Parts: sequence; structure tokens; C-alpha cells
Amino acid sequence: MPRTKRTEAPKKVYKIRLKKNDKVVVVAGKFKGETGTIMATQPTKNTVTVEGINTVERKLKKTERNPLGGTKEITRPLPVSNVAILEPTSKKPSKIGYTFDKAGNKVRVYKRSGKEIK
Repeated sequence: MPRTKRTEAPKKVYKIRLKKNDKVVVVAGKFKGETGTIMATQPTKNTVTVEGINTVERKLKKTERNPLGGTKEITRPLPVSNVAILEPTSKKPSKIGYTFDKAGNKVRVYKRSGKEIK
């Protein structure tokens, strides 16, 4: 019987309601209570990278480009479930919902107050 080629299952892409440059607060984990802005989202891993939170130092080998070696600080991603968008009026975390504006465009809104997210 001839061998057949295995096909990989397609990667699951999660729906992340948070977007780049959203102001968020960490609601669970080691960094609970800290705030920052989102630098990147990873929908296949269901994670977001928040500026200044979950930073680690990486050691660099000596290379031609970097003859001294040394350390470099990088920001690691956090699970989406551990962060929530920060509502600017009440300074509290809120969930995100969707509604339609008068022109019929779909817009994101804060579930806590119902105001549109700019």
C-alpha cells in the first residue's frame, strides 16, 4: 500500500477583540493591576504583548555584529484572558461589545458604560 502525505490541521485563529494601541490593565497573574498599551496581538496563540509588562532579559552571544555580547530586554506575550481594556472615564477594566452606529458601521463599545471605543 503506498504511503500518503499527512496534511497538517489548520491552525486555530482566535478572535481577539483587543487591538494594537489599546490601553489595557492586567486582571490576573503575576502582573495584576499594572497598565500598559498593546504593542502586538498574536491571534493564533491567543496572546497579546503589552508594553512594559512581562519583560525578561535575554543573553546575547558574541558575534561580529555584537562583539561584546551582553543582555537585551524583551517583552513576552500575555494570555488575552489575563488583560482587559481600560475604560478612560472610570479607570476600571471593561469587556468589549459591538454595536452599529447611525451610518451602519460596526463599532466597538465598552460593556460597562456603553460608550464607543475611539
